[in-house]
Amino acid sequence: MALSDVMLLKTVTHYFLHFVFPVFIALVFYPQNWKKVYLILLATMLVDLDHLFATPIFDPSRGSIGFHFLHSYYAIAVYFLMLFFKGNIRIIGIGLLFHMLTDFQDFNLWPH
Repeated sequence: MALSDVMLLKTVTHYFLHFVFPVFIALVFYPQNWKKVYLILLATMLVDLDHLFATPIFDPSRGSIGFHFLHSYYAIAVYFLMLFFKGNIRIIGIGLLFHMLTDFQDFNLWPH
């Protein structure tokens, strides 16, 4: 497989995990309120606003986890603790942790 094909697959996988897979999370775990849950999961994408504080904003050779302050290990620990709450806090925690997992796989499991 050519490198350009791998990079395309990496990009498609990244955006699939960020925008499409959360629909399945919402449908499986919150079937009664899946639309609301999906919107909350999408809203957790705002965590990427911390990229605006980096120079350059995007660097393909830099991983987000452990670099940006909302992607720090301390922040991830807080996101994990959010799982122990009920309601929207738990949903936000799920979304943030899934976002971190997506960013982790994007940098560590694919060539860059």
